[in-house]
Amino acid sequence: MNIGERIEILRKDLGMSRRVFGERLGVSESVIVNIEYDRLKRPDQKESLYKLICKEFNVNEEWLRNGTGDMFIPLTRSETISSFAGTLLKEEDDSFKRQLIEVLAQLNENEWEVLEGIAKKLAKKD
Repeated sequence: MNIGERIEILRKDLGMSRRVFGERLGVSESVIVNIEYDRLKRPDQKESLYKLICKEFNVNEEWLRNGTGDMFIPLTRSETISSFAGTLLKEEDDSFKRQLIEVLAQLNENEWEVLEGIAKKLAKKD
């Protein structure tokens, strides 16, 4: 499998069309087609796109280049929360996620303890 095929797998795993994937990278859909089919001729253009793909989508560069290791670099807990918060801010004000986080943000310490107890009971039911 070559790097273009891995980029196509990545894009599909992310559930993105070539157009949307390209928009996130600041390039056209045709550039994505060309990189997936390994038709980009300029090495400097390829290298900058590879680096950008890794940065933008948290992709393991070793996987992208050689197919070894995991596709994604594991996020820390803080990075996961930060990413979720960024996504959440793009949601509509009346979305369930935003409403739920707003309610959670207003809980006092006693309410957090009750919620923790409920979560632990739910986890034991598995």
